[in-house]
Parts: sequence; structure tokens; C-alpha cells
Amino acid sequence: MNRRVYLDHNASTPVHPEVLQAMLPYFSERFGNPSSVHGFGREARDGMETAREQIADFLKVSKDEIVFTSGGTESDNLGIKGLAAARGSGHIITSQIEHHAVLRTVQTLEEQGFTATYLPVDGDGMVNPDDVKKALRADTILVSLMGANSEVGTLQPIREIGRITREAAVPLHVDGVQTVGKVPIDMGAFGIDLLSFSGHKIYGPKGVAGLYIRKGTKMASIQHGGEHERRRRAGTENVAGIVGLGKAVEIRGRDMAVEGARLTALRDRLWEGVRAGVAEVRLNGHPTERLPGTCNVCFHDIESESIVLGLDLKGIGVSAGSACTSGNVEPSYVLEAKGLPLDWAMGSVRCSLGRGTTAEDIEYVIESVVPLVAKLKTLSPVAGAAPAVS
Repeated sequence: MNRRVYLDHNASTPVHPEVLQAMLPYFSERFGNPSSVHGFGREARDGMETAREQIADFLKVSKDEIVFTSGGTESDNLGIKGLAAARGSGHIITSQIEHHAVLRTVQTLEEQGFTATYLPVDGDGMVNPDDVKKALRADTILVSLMGANSEVGTLQPIREIGRITREAAVPLHVDGVQTVGKVPIDMGAFGIDLLSFSGHKIYGPKGVAGLYIRKGTKMASIQHGGEHERRRRAGTENVAGIVGLGKAVEIRGRDMAVEGARLTALRDRLWEGVRAGVAEVRLNGHPTERLPGTCNVCFHDIESESIVLGLDLKGIGVSAGSACTSGNVEPSYVLEAKGLPLDWAMGSVRCSLGRGTTAEDIEYVIESVVPLVAKLKTLSPVAGAAPAVS
């Protein structure tokens, strides 16, 4: 029987046992509606507000600046559309490699009369802060950039970009779904006005997330109904999920530093092992400024789906890119934006490690990948062709 190794933590993570234990009472005896004034409702609200405090403490912000949502996509939509609706018109700056939750939101706003600039990235997938500065205009109302790319793991220079946006008095939205709980974030030093984050990327439940909104940031609600979340997001809150999100964030505050160092070592061992055993392989993303657990590689003239399926037969779960675009036979738009040639981009595989990943798991993956790639090479119609030069 094959060993089972899950290396797709950027897509989703297992719920931490402590998170599950914290959530369970809110499915049973603490089931009340948090908007109700009786004791049952107050119990539910107390759990929700404890979670708000846990997240605020982690981010070192006020709990009144935290709004709960149903997922990272909704958080991105609320942050971008909410600010745009409050302004009415203007120019938005983002990048070519953002998550579709940002890209398609900005594109929708363009259809409504807003204008947008999509910044390029370099070969490591990084935005140049000078490009942000050059793109700023008198009518720029928002800069929206991700903290880290989910596919290649590159960490964006948010501190430098934040200085630029703050000097220009332009709000900065950061899609922090892949960074909150994985790498340190200094909200003040980074100059962040809006920050999206999600539960299921950090061992919390699916279907719950949040948006930090700095006090004084003009926002309009994009979902209408009751008075929930200080009139910023109508709808009865997912209390059990919110309790789980708060606990997950609290645990990340406790474990993040040690876990990050461990995952970085395992990530680097994976790359070194694959590189030593495969001739035509390259690393995607910045060599050092990268998420601790993300190792995205591409193999020359081999389709990534063949590698993903081959590893699945060995009990190994990896991704051909972002889970939100799986099933798409086109090359990753992220890899295209960073200038990767098609004969390389079609062979990208993302391994994203997590708290359950062991050194033995990594050795098993290396031992499985190397012969699989060699076999696929012999089956490739372009096997033996000279590798492209980027």
C-alpha cells in the first residue's frame, strides 16, 4: 500500500484538532443566533467576539476593524468593490498575477466605468515598487496586491509598496489569504488599509474568512440586509466557523515561527532532491522571498497533468497550479506573466507543504518524482528536443 502524502496545503488544509474542539459546542448547545438578545444569542455572540479579539490581537489592530465573511473571494470583493462604491469612480492598480477573486472584480469595475492598470512582474513573479509609483495617478483610488502568490509562493514587497501608497494617500488592499498565519505581517509598517484572510488555508474551516478595514477607510456595503458586522456585511454570521477561524489564527500566532523554519527546510530539501535527479527542471518563484511551504517546479516538455496523475497513483497529492483553476488545460497565467516559455510552463507542478508534512514524506516524493519524470520523458513526443532558453 502506498504512503499517503498531501502536498496541496495552499489549496486547503485539514482542520486543526484544537480548532475542531473549539467549534463543536457551537453546533449544539451554543446554537443561538448572535443577533438575538436572550442568553442563547449572547452565548453565540460571545464566541464570535472572542474570535474577533483573537484575530485583532494577532494582527495588532482594533477588533472593530475586523469583518467576517464567507471566504477569501468575498473578502476581496468587499474590499475592492466596497471602496470603489464609496468613491464612485477612479483608477485602480493591481498586478497581472492576482487571484481571480481580485482580477475579475477589477475587470467588472472596469465595465462599470472605472479604469485599471495591471502591473507586470519580473521572472521571479515579483512586482517592482517603482512600477507602483509610476502607475499612480491623481484619480487613483486603490492599489490591490497579494501578499504572496498561491502558485509560485513569491512574497511581494508590501512594506516598500505600502510606503509609496501611504505617501500618495492611496488606500492599499492586500490579498493576504496565502500570507496571514504563514509569514509575519506588520500592519502599521506595511501601511495596509484593507487585508483579506481565510480560514481553510491555516487549518481552520472552509466557508469563513475575514476582512480588516482600517478605521477611517471609506467603504460601502455590497451586500444588503440586516445590521450585521456594523452594517458592513449583512447576513447571519457563521458562528461555528468564526470561532474556528479565531482559534486557527491564535494557533498560528503560537506556532508560525517554528513551523515556518521547519517547512522552509523541507521545501528546500524537496527542491534539491528533485534538481539532483532530474536534468531539465527549474524552480518557479523567488529563490528566497517565498512562502515557507511552497515549491513550484516545472519540467521541460512534460504536461503537468501527467505528473499530477502519476503522483496520485503513488498516493501523493500535488497541484498543477491554483486549485481554483484546476482542470484548465491552458498554461498558468501566472507563469505566462513572469515570462516562462510555453514548453516549460505546461509542465509546472506545485507542492505546498503543511504542519503534517514530514522529512520521510519529502524523501518519498523525491523517490517517486524522479523515475516518473524519466518515464514520461520517454513517452513525450518531443523527448530529446533541446530545452528552450528563457
